[in-house]
Amino acid sequence: MAEYAPLTRDQLIETISRGEKPADQWRVGAEHEKFGFDRSTLRRPAYEGTSGIKAMLDGLTRFGWAPVYEGDNVIALERKNAEGFTASISLEPGGQFELSGAPLLTMHDICDETGRHLMEVKQVADQIGLGFLGVGFDPMWKREDVPVMPKGRYNIMRAYMPKKGKLGLDMMLRTSTIQANLDFASEADMVAKFRTSLALQPIATALFANSPFIEGKPSGFLSARANVWTDTDPDRTGMLDFVFADGFGYERYVDYALDVPMYFAKRGDVYEDMSGQSFRAFIDGKVDALPGDHANIKDWADHLTTLFPEVRLKQYLEMRGADGGPWSRICALPALWTGIFYDAPSLAAAWDLCKDWDIADHERLRRDVTRLGLKAEVNGRSVRDVAVDMVAIAKDGLKNRNRLSAGMVDERGYLGELEEIADSGITPAERLLSLYHGDWQGDLSRLYRDFAY
Repeated sequence: MAEYAPLTRDQLIETISRGEKPADQWRVGAEHEKFGFDRSTLRRPAYEGTSGIKAMLDGLTRFGWAPVYEGDNVIALERKNAEGFTASISLEPGGQFELSGAPLLTMHDICDETGRHLMEVKQVADQIGLGFLGVGFDPMWKREDVPVMPKGRYNIMRAYMPKKGKLGLDMMLRTSTIQANLDFASEADMVAKFRTSLALQPIATALFANSPFIEGKPSGFLSARANVWTDTDPDRTGMLDFVFADGFGYERYVDYALDVPMYFAKRGDVYEDMSGQSFRAFIDGKVDALPGDHANIKDWADHLTTLFPEVRLKQYLEMRGADGGPWSRICALPALWTGIFYDAPSLAAAWDLCKDWDIADHERLRRDVTRLGLKAEVNGRSVRDVAVDMVAIAKDGLKNRNRLSAGMVDERGYLGELEEIADSGITPAERLLSLYHGDWQGDLSRLYRDFAY
């Protein structure tokens, strides 16, 4: 038998550096989650049943989605677009329904993809009595009211989360987000984009804050979702101080990832419980759960998906700071970051907004915006003022990108709602609170009626 060759740091780095692409090949992926609810009871749907999540997945296959199984259970769907890129629909632990869009060229493509998805979801949901709501935190139901989806990795995470933080189960069961995934050209480009977007992620959190209710009443937070991440698991969340240190690059991120305790390793169809164990030890075949078994590259790729900082690095950069919301803001988030990332002067201008913030500013701001939104302050400025500048920089970036790309239709319109939010200084959450205390007269069922997809 040939001697086993353990994974090397160069191999681990190479799995990330393979994401490098020249600027003419850069694309954008959009992801969003949403809460399903039974239209007659407002309760979150179980997996099984005529009005369940499985019925949703089965119903969507009529639109060309192919089922993905874990054992006997359909746990996801996949569909290729005309260019051969794959989009997927997957389930978060509490049945939050997620579209992970294909990597696309323009914001128009993303908005078309999102609109088509929501239309298909609505057609199936209407037939089985479900609705879907885009907010950042479940506004009505307790943890124990939320059915858990039949995915093996989630059983492991549910057992481990309470050991690391008070709100990890809320993260799994009661939060929803909008994300955008963007490319980089080189290690230096990755570093510039990582630092800028990580520092500015709390500004995006404020702009998209849309989760002011917990268990049927105002919670004191504008983004209850963002607050959950402050007490989930300090090993794998937060603002990653080392990103701003001299010498940061792929190798430093790999070292960070190696030090984050594992959740699982998948062998065949089985998720083996590796919670709390070291990936470094797994490389050497020295873990109790799988004695003598060694980590492979697929294990490494899986492990990278279990890191949850505000910006996550894989073969692209994931923007993770925004609450779930309506169709318009699903389109706005990728437009915001594309305008900043994909135009060099705009990336430099965005860094100028935050380059003088110190490490303490980053963590303080991350926490302050959960309650104060655009009224928070950083380094002597209001978050509202920073947000106004940030949106204007993104708008200029989209203008420059559209001017330089032959045939690309102006994408700046997707930032209109964010401009209005920043200019007003009023977050979407504060508008919901105004309705709750005003027209709704404390009746939160109106949120489901008036804001469902």
